[in-house]
Amino acid sequence: MCNNCKTCRRSFLGALAGTAAAGAFAITSSGTARGADVSAYADPPNAALPATGMQLDLKRVALVVIDPQVDFMSPKSPAWPVVGESVTEQKTVPNLVRLFKAAKGTDIPVVISPHYYYPHDHHWKVEGPLEIFQHKLGMFDRKGPLTLDGFTGSGAEWMPEFKEYIEDGKTIVCSPHKLYGPQANDLVLQLGKQGVNQVILAGMAANLCVESHLRHLLEQGFEVAVVRDAIAAAKLPDGDGYLAALINFRFIANGLWTTDDTLKRLSAV
Repeated sequence: MCNNCKTCRRSFLGALAGTAAAGAFAITSSGTARGADVSAYADPPNAALPATGMQLDLKRVALVVIDPQVDFMSPKSPAWPVVGESVTEQKTVPNLVRLFKAAKGTDIPVVISPHYYYPHDHHWKVEGPLEIFQHKLGMFDRKGPLTLDGFTGSGAEWMPEFKEYIEDGKTIVCSPHKLYGPQANDLVLQLGKQGVNQVILAGMAANLCVESHLRHLLEQGFEVAVVRDAIAAAKLPDGDGYLAALINFRFIANGLWTTDDTLKRLSAV
């Protein structure tokens, strides 16, 4: 980060807390605050789009988890004021634990697409809104691509609940993606080398990295199911990222499953 980033981060966090509160609650006419309406996430009762009938094949499917890191899923994260409500509502962390455990139990490949920023990434000349947001918060920061100094206990580290599954010597950890999609890392190569062309997709954030990974994998010919309660996203006055993603997933994913449904499908093949 830049030399004055600690001061910058503190001031940004103060503004962020107020912004998150404004986005997470609506004020009723009586002046009382009410939480976001999660019924908006329910599937439409008369869906017009057809089901794809995706069926899992253990010989060619992998679990891909995006950004299973402290800076996206922990109350310790500087981004918690905007992602915490969604992570909590969806039970994202415990559902991911269930997916990791099931994937290991059925011996399918587990692949991680992580997010890391190095010092040189903080000198980009062109940035989008979320890049600026993440850099101001110091999200996913590491001291360099060839060192783990300061990694333990940092926001870039895996969530503690996931470590036993990710650090078992079998899980494939890809090189980092930098923005949202996997075009800049080796995810597609690693999946291809495992003979995989079906993906169970989960992680963070729903309307950013998860959707971008989904779109790229679909364009590469993969069959992809998104696990809808093993993802989450930011809620801001600008919009509810989870709802935005959910709508698009209904249109383009080969499957949009709950964790319960995914586990049943894995155990049935």
